[in-house]
Amino acid sequence: MLASLAFALAAIALGLWTAPRWLVPWIASRSPRCLYAVPTHEKVVALTFDDGPDRTSSPEILRLLREHDARATFFFISGNVSGAEHIVADAVAQGNELGNHLTRDEPSIRLSPSAFVAAIREAGAVLSGFGPVLWLRPGSAWYNDAMLDAIEREGYRCVLGSVYPYDPYVPIVRLTSAYILANTRPGSVIVLHEGGARGARTVEVLGRVLPALHKRGYRMVTLSELATVGYTTYGDCP
Repeated sequence: MLASLAFALAAIALGLWTAPRWLVPWIASRSPRCLYAVPTHEKVVALTFDDGPDRTSSPEILRLLREHDARATFFFISGNVSGAEHIVADAVAQGNELGNHLTRDEPSIRLSPSAFVAAIREAGAVLSGFGPVLWLRPGSAWYNDAMLDAIEREGYRCVLGSVYPYDPYVPIVRLTSAYILANTRPGSVIVLHEGGARGARTVEVLGRVLPALHKRGYRMVTLSELATVGYTTYGDCP
């Protein structure tokens, strides 16, 4: 019995580790209205950060992006912007992009349809004061067709990601870094998180991952930049 349990746990771990290579393309092919990755042969990936701005981690993330000539899309929560307006402005001035991550850190799918639309609009009103906001990532990644309809009506494109290293749940910098480096492919959308200990770990992860990806010949860009280099379905992905 113990051997069977160990085998099952190993299979689950292997499945999670390799999910970007088989599970994400399968999900993306059945949900083309939400972007997961951009098939391309160019060595270019999109870095994305959720749940900021954070007064401690955001400036450090911006510093590392500058040092490594990288750009990213920041999915800021509008409820976190008050008192951190200078961070949002700095992110935009540095050539990064803003994304709508609604008003607070909560599963968007639990909101009523009217509350979901209200949260989109409230966050959009705050963030659009700093620059264009074209992308929206629902909180906790779950969505349905009604939510996609609302996102599109409000003028956004839904995006999740193809490389999600479970960083809010697995607080191990080496594991997160190894997961990203093992699963990044041309056109990947990488998802990391800010805020408290998560943000501190993200800074450490970037210190490992950015130079390694540069060494492999990758460019790190915003989502809108990535979307211009290939098709937005998984069908032609190498």
